[in-house]
Amino acid sequence: MPTSDPHTHVIDYRAAEQLLAARDPRGAVKLLDSVIAAHPENTAARLLRARAFFAAAQLRPAELEFELVLEREPDNAFAHFALARTFERSGRPQQAKRHFRLAAALDPRPEYLQAARFEPDPHPDRGGARDTGSTED
Repeated sequence: MPTSDPHTHVIDYRAAEQLLAARDPRGAVKLLDSVIAAHPENTAARLLRARAFFAAAQLRPAELEFELVLEREPDNAFAHFALARTFERSGRPQQAKRHFRLAAALDPRPEYLQAARFEPDPHPDRGGARDTGSTED
């Protein structure tokens, strides 16, 4: 078996991206395990592995990886959003809400704003404040 080198790890990382895109998250995790073993500081590989765990419905490992990414990059909006989705899927809505809001505060993408319930007011002519308790329309 050939020895592992940085070029092999780049190839494995790219192949893991392709496997995840092809809906083979478990295959992606297997490739990323060796990349992360050789480069535990590689946040991009950890984020990709977290996404693969999430796609494979391995929620606890996904949560741990997303949290590790956020320890290193607390301003990573995508990691907050993905961690929130993980919490949501795990039936932990309060923790999800916190990370959805952090994601939206860091990056006002429409999907982050919507998940955080920070959507723009659909009726700006009503005075600006959003009425979340009303059922009228």
